Amino acid sequence: MPIGRDLSRRGLIGTGLAGVGLLALGGCGGGEKPARPQRGGSIRVATQAASTADTLDPAKGAMATDYTRHFMLYNGLTCIEDESLVPRPSLARAFESADRITWHFDLQRGVRFHDGAELTARDVVFSLLRHKDPAVGSKMAAIARQFAEVRADGRYGVILRLTGANADLPTILAQSHFLIVRAGQPAPDGTGTGAFTLAEFQPGVRTVALRNPDYWIPGRPRLERVELIAIPDEVGRVNALLSGDVQLCNAINPRSTRRVEADPGYAVMATPSSLFTDLIMRQDQLPSGNPDFVQAIKLMIDRPLVKRALFRNYATIANDQPIAPFQPYFNPDVPQTVLDLDKARWHVRRAGLTGVRMPIFAATAAVGAVDLASILQEYGSKVGLDFAVNRVPADGYWSTHWMRHPLTFGNCNPRPTADLIFSLFFQSSAEWNESGWRNERFDRLLVEARGEADEARRGELYGEMQRIVHDKCGVAIPVFISLVDGHDRRLKGLRPIPLGAFMGYRFAEYAWWDG
Repeated sequence: MPIGRDLSRRGLIGTGLAGVGLLALGGCGGGEKPARPQRGGSIRVATQAASTADTLDPAKGAMATDYTRHFMLYNGLTCIEDESLVPRPSLARAFESADRITWHFDLQRGVRFHDGAELTARDVVFSLLRHKDPAVGSKMAAIARQFAEVRADGRYGVILRLTGANADLPTILAQSHFLIVRAGQPAPDGTGTGAFTLAEFQPGVRTVALRNPDYWIPGRPRLERVELIAIPDEVGRVNALLSGDVQLCNAINPRSTRRVEADPGYAVMATPSSLFTDLIMRQDQLPSGNPDFVQAIKLMIDRPLVKRALFRNYATIANDQPIAPFQPYFNPDVPQTVLDLDKARWHVRRAGLTGVRMPIFAATAAVGAVDLASILQEYGSKVGLDFAVNRVPADGYWSTHWMRHPLTFGNCNPRPTADLIFSLFFQSSAEWNESGWRNERFDRLLVEARGEADEARRGELYGEMQRIVHDKCGVAIPVFISLVDGHDRRLKGLRPIPLGAFMGYRFAEYAWWDG
């Protein structure tokens, strides 16, 4: 049964892709209908963070700057090109599975790496298996544990056998970490099959990429040159945009949107998303590991205030679990936690923490974290908690402070499936298990849900997992934050994709300059 491009994401998942071949129309983006796209133009793009840990290795990507860089240089077997979040063929011109365990990928022919070498099954096998090598340090190592076998099936075929059924595999393989690199490279150097070639890379400083004249998808990219830099300060990013120093930037504070839109030459693009900044309460440390402390924190968060005051309503109320109300499998039956200072005070007293002074480490690297820490400090004083807000530099925050103290903030980018967000951030063995919590039932349900063929039952499993996270996990998620990018109006072809800033970090392949 052929799958058409008009199917909804839920409908596609419901088929399990069993016995289905997906044919690409010239690769990802066949459905795009831009108005008079033009070739040419050089632009500079600013993100909110960069460091000496910036990498050319997709497996190690950790920030928006990395993801954007990698999508310019490499392609994946599949890709996600629009708000439907349906995975489409990319380097794999078709893929199929009869049981969601064993998958076959048929590769595009004639695709060339930037050095002229042809893409073959060997490159794909190498790229996928390297995530299982501890020496690589892949951010997707926990996901790659599902890969029981990856082998070539001729020159252009790949067979991937999983340890258990997972209907979300095509979506998983569309993530930037699973982009395909050149076989045999001990450390990927930017030589990919992507729309741009690498001209300059200075970790923590800038990346310069040039249009790949031999790109395998006809007509792309349109931009001739993209320079990627980081400006950690939000005001600095907005100033750079309005002065013409950059033509696109992300992570604009909602309070800056009026300033941007007041200039007729600039605009904002807001995308409702499942992005969240969470307060992390380490369960392996004290006092943050005390269940009463966790409950007190969740009960003293004024979520409507956070939505209104911090994000100017560019946000959706959350409920201490990571599935947004507009996402598939959201469980509306989990009782919404609301502000209740009396109950919070009771939990503080029960934990014996009244008057205890505790530091909260916050940085602008996590969107809204500094302001959120101040709100927690104010409300904490009303229930007997004495919080000391330690504002630390954004530069180096993720390597120096994140998850290293009892109380820090995380910033989780949107993920396209419930399985990915749960596997990366909430499974006991996950590298990014921020609060260090462990729940055996949650882990069992996660594995069961991956292979469940019945959609109703799968929804029930994910629903129970959300309730467990809400009740037991040491993270507080006040709101889901809309993504706000600012751009020069001459930069055309941009559209919201709820997987991240910059069209899910893939703008460079689609945008063009009309100047």
